[in-house]
Amino acid sequence: MSSSTAIDVRPVTEAELPDWNRALNTGFLREPTAAEEQLRARRLQFVPERLLGAFDGGRCVATFRSFAQEITAVGGGFVPADAISNVTVTPTHRRRGLLTRMMAQDLAAAKERGDVVATLIAAEYPIYGRYGFGPATTMTEWTVDVPRAGLDPRWAGPADGGRIDLVDGADVRELGPEFHERLRRSRPGAVSRDELWWRARTGALRFDPSWTEPFFVVYRSAAGEVEGMAAYRADDTWGDAKQPLNTVSVAWLAGTTPAAERALWHFLCSIDWVVTVKSGWRSPDDLLPHFLPDPRAARISTQADWLWIRILDVVRALEARTYGGAGELVLEVVDRDGLAGGRWRLAASGGRASCRATADGADLVLDVADLSRLWLGDESAVRLAALGRVREERAGAAVVADALLRTSRRPWCPDQF
Repeated sequence: MSSSTAIDVRPVTEAELPDWNRALNTGFLREPTAAEEQLRARRLQFVPERLLGAFDGGRCVATFRSFAQEITAVGGGFVPADAISNVTVTPTHRRRGLLTRMMAQDLAAAKERGDVVATLIAAEYPIYGRYGFGPATTMTEWTVDVPRAGLDPRWAGPADGGRIDLVDGADVRELGPEFHERLRRSRPGAVSRDELWWRARTGALRFDPSWTEPFFVVYRSAAGEVEGMAAYRADDTWGDAKQPLNTVSVAWLAGTTPAAERALWHFLCSIDWVVTVKSGWRSPDDLLPHFLPDPRAARISTQADWLWIRILDVVRALEARTYGGAGELVLEVVDRDGLAGGRWRLAASGGRASCRATADGADLVLDVADLSRLWLGDESAVRLAALGRVREERAGAAVVADALLRTSRRPWCPDQF
């Protein structure tokens, strides 16, 4: 076995993509050798310097990819982010510091580029806190018992003058990008979607050989504007007495208005033969249960951390968002990697804030991972203080932080990447 220092961590060349993809599949317990169609799709993601690998004796044994992204801050502003994905270490090379080396290389490059934050979806909880990431949004999935929901079984369409249409993948690729641009401005935690996202979700590009085509549905308002879109799949399950027991599984669903979301959920719950609807990944304060006459028909089947954030530029991150009140706080941010540490005075009024370096005494002392948890407004500084993660140097400072930072609706990232 080679020593850790003998393992070369470096950007991957395009010619090395098959070996890198084999290591990626191995790490995620998939069939190691990829089909040519998958490799063609992977080549479209290739960006020099942003695909990293660890090589031992010429064989790739760890993978790491990042790409350009925008994330919506509180208030609707877009912030440049370093999105991290495809992180694996081959089982034979665990606990040798390979992820630490790849992460350090990528975050240093992101800081130099001017990215404000880094983002990721964590497969395992304990890994990323040591790199300054904190869980900033939560994901909830509901399972709806359709017969119990209390909806009118004769429902045949929205009563608000809107309409629902089934469309195909080409329609989604045409309508989706502009719709998502409107949607993400209103959703703190939402992220940008590039052309590859739409192609992959509609089958024009295949990363997964087991991908099957979903049904696509669009809600148009009475004025004809696309205000909601969804993709769903259905199984084919029947009981012993020939009664239908089908389940609809939502791949993604979004609406720019509550009326659009209500119409889409009522449509899914009205499909003949369907007795169960699985919601897919939703915000924990999603309106879905309360669109049903009996909210108890929607039970939580999954709830967990979702989008993790790592602040790289404290000043730009805190000045990019809006604030619910007026006040000042001196934050001492501890960052053992030296990317975002320091003491900062945050002064908020009129919904905006300034953030400046200061030598004044700190009101709150916290790790950069915990400031990252607080940034989108979902976490509570009072709660983190009770857990010993935030230290008050001035009594009541955590209450002030919550008054400034917390949001009325919880942030949500609709995507996995």
